[in-house]
Amino acid sequence: MNVIAIVQARMGSTRLPGKVLMDMGGRPVLERVVRRLQRSSTLSKIIVAATDSARDEPILRACEQIEVACFCGSEYDVLDRYYQCALAESAEVVVRITSDCPLIDPDVVDAVVEKFHAGRAEYVSNCSPRTFPRGLDTEVFTFDALARAWSEAQSPHQREHVTPYFYEHPRKFRLAFLTGADDYSRLRWTLDTLEDLVLLKAIYSYFNNRDDFTWREAVRVMEQHPELAELNAHIQQKPMVAS
Repeated sequence: MNVIAIVQARMGSTRLPGKVLMDMGGRPVLERVVRRLQRSSTLSKIIVAATDSARDEPILRACEQIEVACFCGSEYDVLDRYYQCALAESAEVVVRITSDCPLIDPDVVDAVVEKFHAGRAEYVSNCSPRTFPRGLDTEVFTFDALARAWSEAQSPHQREHVTPYFYEHPRKFRLAFLTGADDYSRLRWTLDTLEDLVLLKAIYSYFNNRDDFTWREAVRVMEQHPELAELNAHIQQKPMVAS
């Protein structure tokens, strides 16, 4: 089965522009995401889905340097970007990853993909109810489900955020969710502000700026150094506006 991980990336982040290419322990954030995903055992291919905006040309150059495939599509209709990328790659299953998650964990990705394969679900995620740290978000869905969402979704937030149409219409799709035995949802490992950047770089520094550490090892570091969580504890997640 052709399982394609599509990593959405753009330079025009509203809160922290250019964050995907910021330094993370000597490597760009985007490279950290890709390298960690490459340790997954369930992915057929990894593709960075940038936009067709000229300001995303640095992302294209970065993809060439780290030798990962890159697709360019709509800047604001990200659902269309995913659909067109998946269509071009003949994807049967799509794994949605965002490029602002430099602690994304291959074992977590594999667990979500394996849960998808084990059942009859069309959409599986580890985001609801959230038990994993924010920044390990993994969503898996069939190409057929993506095509239906692409055809039917009308609201701007459904087009921008790719997957809301699935869980906002639970009667139209077979949904499943992966939760952990312990609740670590209080931990914020996504990159959206300078405070997030400071925390993530600090975590990397505890592993000598390698990127082969696991998410559980990162949890242990934060448990041993509770002051780390204070670095971005006050940051509020950017709301998803429905309309």
